[in-house]
Amino acid sequence: MVKESDILVIGGGHAGIEASLIAAKMGARVHLITMLIDTIGLASCNPAIGGLGKGHLTKEVDVLGGAMGIITDNSGLQYRVLNASKGPAVRGTRAQIDMDTYRIFARNLVLNTPNLSVSQEMTESLVIENDEVVGVTTNINNTYKAKKVIITTGTFLKGVVHIGEHQNQNGRFGENASNSLALNLRELGFKVERLKTGTCPRVAGNSIDFEDLEEHFGDTNPPYFSYKTKDFNPTQLSCFITYTNPITHQIIRDNFHRAPLFSGQIEGIGPRYCPSIEDKINRFSEKERHQLFLEPQTIHKSEYYINGLSTSLPLDVQEKVIHSIKGLENALITRYGYAIEYDFIQPTELTHTLETKKIKGLYLAGQINGTTGYEEAAAQGLMAGINAVLALKNQDPFILKRNEAYIGVLIDDLVTKGTNEPYRMFTSRAEYRLLLREDNTLFRLGEHAYRLGLMEKDFYEGLKKDKQEIQDHLKRLKECVLTPSKEVLKRLNELDENPINDKVDGVSLLARDSFNLEKMRSFFSFLTPLNERVLEQIKIECKYNIYIEKQHENIAKMDSMLKVSIPKDFVFKGIPGLSLEAVEKLEKFRPKSLFEASEISGITPANLDVLHLYIHLRKNS
Repeated sequence: MVKESDILVIGGGHAGIEASLIAAKMGARVHLITMLIDTIGLASCNPAIGGLGKGHLTKEVDVLGGAMGIITDNSGLQYRVLNASKGPAVRGTRAQIDMDTYRIFARNLVLNTPNLSVSQEMTESLVIENDEVVGVTTNINNTYKAKKVIITTGTFLKGVVHIGEHQNQNGRFGENASNSLALNLRELGFKVERLKTGTCPRVAGNSIDFEDLEEHFGDTNPPYFSYKTKDFNPTQLSCFITYTNPITHQIIRDNFHRAPLFSGQIEGIGPRYCPSIEDKINRFSEKERHQLFLEPQTIHKSEYYINGLSTSLPLDVQEKVIHSIKGLENALITRYGYAIEYDFIQPTELTHTLETKKIKGLYLAGQINGTTGYEEAAAQGLMAGINAVLALKNQDPFILKRNEAYIGVLIDDLVTKGTNEPYRMFTSRAEYRLLLREDNTLFRLGEHAYRLGLMEKDFYEGLKKDKQEIQDHLKRLKECVLTPSKEVLKRLNELDENPINDKVDGVSLLARDSFNLEKMRSFFSFLTPLNERVLEQIKIECKYNIYIEKQHENIAKMDSMLKVSIPKDFVFKGIPGLSLEAVEKLEKFRPKSLFEASEISGITPANLDVLHLYIHLRKNS
């Protein structure tokens, strides 16, 4: 049986959800193929969305028309801003979620979206004609024809679950691996490698002794993810903190020989920043304890996820480890931890649209590109979906720059550098993070969303008005010169503010931590009519004004540099600072400009600086 659509999405995880929903929203006829409809939106690992860097991605996905933020706000159990005491650039919103509610909400959203159909079957191979994808075949002899295909298979490609010496071919515990599609992708010549990730054990809530554990509360004024969320008043369940101890560590050391990570059973490389407990004990042998978070998986608190205890140790060892931990002495394990090893395709095989270079019309998103995390997957799925639709309409691709969004950083890192370990987003990966804050996501990406038809006109007009007011009032504050006159000193004293001793402009005054929104309105009457969203942006822009201006200068400098042409006869070989790999790629592709050079996978910003210098030296020699 042959069925037709505009876009096929393979896989119903976080990347597949965003890809299929956004493509349907943009008017394409979309069909989603997933192994189990009941597991659409399943949180395979920890019951949480967001965090440092990840919260930024979630909010960016939301502004650009994605679903993760609104699903989270309808299923959250606890909301917090991480790094709240630090600067706004490194803060991150995080929410514990009810995994059941999240999954059901996501599934129903997919099933009830116009232009989007779903079927439960397994994709076995791609149909390729003249190096262009034209469809797929499935395990129940269906053939689907489509103009674009987006693969979002997560950990299912040739997935193998490890628990101690035991191995099973699973894409997720208890679910079949996708071996036929994995083989097909290898046969098509993609650069396929192996990675490893893992998950933590879960225990029955009624078997935990919470009495002496440290309780961890949500924020008094809980933050939310979606700008569309109204009347936000979420449940705020507590999490609990406990720790491993020397007995725990000795149990693990005594069983290193049975750990798949050390026995040679696992070949794939695991996530550097989310290591298993056995890896922690091995690498940080001097530490006497490691912190563990007990996180409720649903509002019923029937199961808790032991965050920080990712493991693939044998079942009997997991029992001993858990029972050695305070509060878990009598805990009943409902789900054991496990490691999973799977195929991924080096993301240097992709363009910035996430379309593969080898096969036209084929897009990859999520863990198949070497990433880890729900948020990273969602961001890629969204961008693949948008670009697939734009390609259908013969419109220019949508590519976010590194100075525009964390999504831009994520994709640029992947397609230009590749990865040899599961890639996870952090604020430290963004060189322009002071400009890429969570609080200004709407202002950064609202225009893109509106242009793509993903934001309502009335809302965008209000946003545009606010953005203009921010710019106008910042300019007015810079031009507003204050002197230590009697009147100014009196007004400062009335606001319980320290006096000024010399001339200052309004921006410098508002840079003070003590100048809250109420004081801003009181001191500068022209700020009084402004709404809180505008005032908060003005406050942040004033506080970090010098650094923000410097980052804008760096961006302008980079934009100018990328326009520099590379002479046709330029010799790359022998330039100090260029690696052999960089020279080989530059000689092969012969870019006409530094911008074209920046698009070559493996060419780093440092390489561009070196090239710029030597082009300049040649020009002036």
